Amino acid sequence: MLRATAVLLTALLATTACGPSHAQSLVDIDLIDRDTGQWLPEYRHRSQTWVPGVPGHRYSVRLTNTTGERVLVVLSVDGVNAISGETAGTGQAGYVLGPWQSTEIAGWRKSLQDVAQFYFTDLPDSYAARTGRPDNVGVIGVAVFRERSYPRPYYEPAPIAREQDGYDRSRRDQAARAEKAAPAAPAAPAARGAREASSADAYGGVGQSIGTGHGAREWSPVNRTEFVRASRTPAQVFQLRYDDVPNLVAMGVMPRPYEWDRRHRRPSGPQAFPGGFAADPPGRW
Repeated sequence: MLRATAVLLTALLATTACGPSHAQSLVDIDLIDRDTGQWLPEYRHRSQTWVPGVPGHRYSVRLTNTTGERVLVVLSVDGVNAISGETAGTGQAGYVLGPWQSTEIAGWRKSLQDVAQFYFTDLPDSYAARTGRPDNVGVIGVAVFRERSYPRPYYEPAPIAREQDGYDRSRRDQAARAEKAAPAAPAAPAARGAREASSADAYGGVGQSIGTGHGAREWSPVNRTEFVRASRTPAQVFQLRYDDVPNLVAMGVMPRPYEWDRRHRRPSGPQAFPGGFAADPPGRW
């Protein structure tokens, strides 16, 4: 069995997601700009999903379990596990979401009580770059695992005389205590394969501009739980790419912003209709 100690959200309780979603997914992932309170828009480009970030703004990763069962979500930010700070791998610790639960992850976990805030920053200032791992900056991804279920056999008890009921119950209790005292089978090691993100350099030579910084501490209590994965490989892997608006425009991901002054800018050379109303000429009248 694949056992993994994961983090269960307790203070950030379930809510109903009401933002963008990803079809046929176990877990939806969205980014929220915490300085404006807005859901960041998503743009599809060359089979990837991109999100524009504003340097200096704090953000959170919103995770929504779209199923009626518990799931384990391993969260990778810039190729780094958001809980442990290790180079991300699918076999690592993650957040356990209850049925239909939705929550926001606001930073790098520092303890069971607090996180260091996520914020968009210049690439050299990103947590991944500052710890010598800049290769996957600009990617936020999740690996989702289902929980292993154990079938419960149904036994139809044979009818017995009433006076025997207490005796048989005592024997059943003794057997149950003996079974509980038996040592558990050792757990198999968890898979540690990593899914690497593609580079932004493929988009016309435009390199990644921003990453995720290691910001101020923030209270965000959680506790631990046990989770047995149903399989060694994730049931879902999904990633978002992000960068600042100028880079996304240069790569053709976003349309060029409308510039009001471009429309009203005065062309060069003489103009037949250069102004509005007739002005007084210089001198006295």
